[in-house]
Amino acid sequence: MRKFVLPLLAVAAFGAAATPALANETRAEARAGVIWGGGDSEAITGIAGGYDFDLGPALFSGVEVSADKILTSNTKVGWGFTGRLGTHLATTKVYAAGGYTTEFCDVCDGHWHAGVGAELPLGPMLYGKAEYRHYFADRNADADAVMAGVGVKF
Repeated sequence: MRKFVLPLLAVAAFGAAATPALANETRAEARAGVIWGGGDSEAITGIAGGYDFDLGPALFSGVEVSADKILTSNTKVGWGFTGRLGTHLATTKVYAAGGYTTEFCDVCDGHWHAGVGAELPLGPMLYGKAEYRHYFADRNADADAVMAGVGVKF
């Protein structure tokens, strides 16, 4: 737990002096990447929607619902429910995230997940996103994913 909290506090302290960016916004995105664990790696793709709330001039929190699909046979859509906490570094959002994802296959368990990410502006309403996520498994091997996405905020 300490290895997640200390970096988040460092980012928050640095962000206290950063120029604020707009939060209190709804967002929707498409994303794709790779997921690996247990000696295998596969492509993964999905969509997500969420809302971010300002917590002051430099901090924000948010919620997200996602639908991700590992692109191999015998898998299904994993539904993710994620909270995030981050800071504005000029116009870039940097955040830590955590939540729960339902099972990706019939013989899999759902997973708690934690990760970090960043959103960069691509225009007035568009953003690019990169995120790392670790999935904590009970019966199966833990998994990791790196995804990149493009979204719109409104």
